[in-house]
Amino acid sequence: MPSPVVELNRAVAVAMAYGPAAGLEIIDSLRNEPVLKHYHLLPSVRGDLLFKLGRRAEAAAEFKYAATLTRNQQEQTLLEGRAKAALATPDPQAKDREN
Repeated sequence: MPSPVVELNRAVAVAMAYGPAAGLEIIDSLRNEPVLKHYHLLPSVRGDLLFKLGRRAEAAAEFKYAATLTRNQQEQTLLEGRAKAALATPDPQAKDREN
């Protein structure tokens, strides 16, 4: 059955097969889905794909947001750690913007 959650899962599969940009395109089309509004996995997956694309600051913001959406302390800790790691990892696009 088609649903926004199934489409989110498809976005992950597309990202694995065709790259993070392809998956991100699908995820971005899901951002206004009411069912996913408070679903922590949407910003979590989005953060992962942004990180893979080298968009570290955006990834960190998504991980931080995802952490606020889950009540599970272990998931919060994991997501907050991913946000810190994203900010601590050099952003390859920053060099491109400086040149």
